[in-house]
Amino acid sequence: MDGRPLLDYFMIRLAVFALTGLGLVMVMSSSMTWSIIEGSSVWGSAARQTAMVGGGLVMMWACLKIPPVAVRKVAWWVVGLAVVLLVAVLIPGIGTGRAEVGSQSWIALGPLRLQPSEVAKVAIAIVGADFLANRRIQGSGLRTPYTVYAAVATVLLILIMAEGDLGMAVSFAIVVGFALFFAGVHRTWIAAAVVIGFVGMLWVLVGGGFRSYRFHVYFDALIGHFDDTRDKAFQSYQGFLSLADGSLTGVGLGQSRAKWFYLPEAHNDFIFAIIGEELGLWGGVIVIALFGVLGFFGLRTALRAQDRYQSLLAATLTAAVISQAFINIGYVVGLLPVTGIQLPMISAGGTSAIITLTSMGLLANIARHEPEAVSAMQSYGRPLFDRLFLIAEPSPATEAPAAGARASRIDASPSAPQRAARGATSVPYPPGRRPRHY
Repeated sequence: MDGRPLLDYFMIRLAVFALTGLGLVMVMSSSMTWSIIEGSSVWGSAARQTAMVGGGLVMMWACLKIPPVAVRKVAWWVVGLAVVLLVAVLIPGIGTGRAEVGSQSWIALGPLRLQPSEVAKVAIAIVGADFLANRRIQGSGLRTPYTVYAAVATVLLILIMAEGDLGMAVSFAIVVGFALFFAGVHRTWIAAAVVIGFVGMLWVLVGGGFRSYRFHVYFDALIGHFDDTRDKAFQSYQGFLSLADGSLTGVGLGQSRAKWFYLPEAHNDFIFAIIGEELGLWGGVIVIALFGVLGFFGLRTALRAQDRYQSLLAATLTAAVISQAFINIGYVVGLLPVTGIQLPMISAGGTSAIITLTSMGLLANIARHEPEAVSAMQSYGRPLFDRLFLIAEPSPATEAPAAGARASRIDASPSAPQRAARGATSVPYPPGRRPRHY
């Protein structure tokens, strides 16, 4: 793909815009009945989600205009903001959500609700890429950069768990795990984290309460038999019925029966069931394929990035979104216990839409700063998208990694990142071979 230096940039944008557009359509289709119940108009939830997605697209555009090095400079400030928000949401009278969904996870700002844990996920990815990139791994035990980063992440994780939102805590821990893995942490620590997670799952299973019931329902789903379809297993069972009704081609857009108060959270956590019902198996396959495209080109961007910081950030942001999508789709189809994690860029949710699109803006910005992409734009100009939205030409790499830095797992490509690390201002593009612009 040497003749297509901007392919990663184009495919990431394509996948993000396609998922976001499909999400708006499905939120509009699945939320009409619930909007009326909430006292709004039939388009109330859809209009609110459209406004939030609009804000997210503005943030994505802003991230495309900011050089990646500028994001690195404010990494710890973003973590500080996340800590302040996570503490604030625990203060009675500021945080909300305990009565509605059992977790005090939102801060009410007039008609808007901010979810600080979403901010924390992106913050820990940014600071992880900054702190773990280009560092000597000195000392052992508690004196390594890995343990310092893990300690910061643990503080944030405790604050998220204090909200009572176990699903978001799991999602956050997965992001931290990916950041450490891509940075090169020893496999022993990864194995230890898996064991701790397994022990935690057993503790939840035997501890009783609604989270324990979710595991029991999950085991029932694995064998295709639900003991209590009117209470504990009601949501999962209705999700299965929705997928079954959709069959291969679906019942038609807007024709879902489950959204008529049968399936709880039809426009949010279980929106994939509505996609399966209205668009059928092929609709579900398209969604999974789009996430697959995003994951492939996101990790490819990490391998071709200018420096290790951008590589770590691209890989972590990609893995965070793809893993969250896998968890959501997994529990809807019965492969995982229900956790209440949203489907990125598709489920209804204001903070999730804004933060996810912001992170995808950072990922796309790293893609357009690949050495080959920089060289192509210097030689032949910016693509049409950048010209239309006034996005300036990216700058070449100017900083080399610190001497003796340990290679990470995502630095497998010896080509573009290595050339940029040696101080090359740009990668010479073969004369007479005009690259394709997208």
